[in-house]
Amino acid sequence: MDIPSIIHSIEASAPGEWLRTSVKALPIVESIHVLAAATVFGSVFIVDLRLLGLPDTRRPVTLVSREVLRLTWAAFCVAVLAGMLMFTANAHTYYGNTAFRLKMLALIGAGLNMAIFHGIGAKDLPRWESDATPPLPARLAGGLSILLWIAVVACGRWIGFTMRPL
Repeated sequence: MDIPSIIHSIEASAPGEWLRTSVKALPIVESIHVLAAATVFGSVFIVDLRLLGLPDTRRPVTLVSREVLRLTWAAFCVAVLAGMLMFTANAHTYYGNTAFRLKMLALIGAGLNMAIFHGIGAKDLPRWESDATPPLPARLAGGLSILLWIAVVACGRWIGFTMRPL
């Protein structure tokens, strides 16, 4: 099956049809997506600031992470599900949209940054997590994470201004 056929199948799905024909569905799903994305950004931002050594440096990184990670992952799952629903309504337009593609690249970058940090940079976390200024790799991971999540949000807003009407 080729990409155009897959895109057509996604748009022809029941969720896609429902979102295109319901007056209230798309605004509600989009609102849920935005609220969940804002929660993800805010909670990730808290941890990233701690990695930069900026907020209350007396609190260990693992404590800050533990306090927000459940909320982060729950909000991320909600944002992904709502985003997938929105995609079904107009998949061919999203697929060809530059802002959408850049948002997906920024999301992948944020995920890779997190995986690399946890796989490599956080190996000696117990040694430095209570330091006022974390080591350079941790600060770089936190700073890059903030930049990537800002890109996700900015591209998400850009999508709204570059989409053709349904």
